[in-house]
Amino acid sequence: MVLRAGPERTVGECLLATPSLTGVTLDDLAARAARGEIVDADGRPIDLDVPARLNTSVYLYRDVPDEPDIPFDLPILYADDNIVVVDKPHFLATMPRGRHVTQTALVRLRRELGTDLVSPAHRLDRLTAGVLLFTLRPEVRAAYQALFAERLAIKEYRALAPVRADLETTTTVANRIEKTAGDLRARVIAGEVNAISDITLVEQVGAGGVYDLRPFTGRTHQLRLHMAQLGVGIVGDPLYPDVRAELAARPDHGDFSEPLRLVAHTLRFVDPLSGEKRHFVSRRTVTDPIV
Repeated sequence: MVLRAGPERTVGECLLATPSLTGVTLDDLAARAARGEIVDADGRPIDLDVPARLNTSVYLYRDVPDEPDIPFDLPILYADDNIVVVDKPHFLATMPRGRHVTQTALVRLRRELGTDLVSPAHRLDRLTAGVLLFTLRPEVRAAYQALFAERLAIKEYRALAPVRADLETTTTVANRIEKTAGDLRARVIAGEVNAISDITLVEQVGAGGVYDLRPFTGRTHQLRLHMAQLGVGIVGDPLYPDVRAELAARPDHGDFSEPLRLVAHTLRFVDPLSGEKRHFVSRRTVTDPIV
C-alpha cells in the first residue's frame, strides 16, 4: 500500500486510517512489525512511530489463517555473500501473492536466514519445482535480475508427459502467447512471435516420457502450453490442455499427491560480479515419489 496521509502523522497512524485495514488495532500492527511483517520497498522493517512520508510504499503481510502448510523442504543448493540458490518444491510460491503469503520461498528464506534483504532474481510458477535464485544484498539485485530480463541465464527444464516418439528429434515451438488478468490460462493468439521453446523426448519411463524443455523466452505458462499444443500435456497439469478444477483445488485442502511434473532442472550463467561460470542443478526429478 502507498501512504497518502500527511507527514504530521506516524506510519502506524497512517496504516490505521487505511480502509483495507479496518478492524486492525495499533497493537495488531505493533505485533506484526515486531515479527518483521511490515517492511519498506527494500524489505527493511519499518518503525511504526516514525513520521510518515507522502507516497511511501509500505508492505504488510496479511493474516492468512487458512493458508495450508506446504509439507516439503526448501534445500539450499548454494550460498555466498551475494546470492542463495534453492531447490524449490512443487506447490510453494516464489513470493507472496493472492492466498499464498507465508508459505512462499521468499518468506521461508527470510526467516531461515534471519534477513529481510533476501529478494528473488526471477520467479518459478507455484506448481513448478527446481532451481531458483535469490539475491542477498540490495546493491547486487539489479545485476542478477538483468541476467533473466536480458535472457543471459540459460534454463533447462524436465517434464513428464505421454510419449510421442517423433519428439526424440528436437522440435521448436514458436508462437505468440498472451495472458490476461482474470483468465487462469494463457492463450496462443495471432501476431508477432514472443514465445519460443525447444522440446526433446530424452527418456521413456514406463508409459511416460521425460522431456528436456529449453525456453528462449519467458511467457507465463509457456512450457505448459507448448507441451499441450504438441499433444503431450504435462502430467499433473490442472490447466492444460483442459481445466481440471478438482485437481487445481486439491492443494488448498492439503492434498499434494498429484504435482505438476515440471522441474527447473538446471540454471547456467556467467556471474555478473565475479565473471565466474555458474551451473546449478536441481536434485529433484519429474519421477520423484511424493512423500
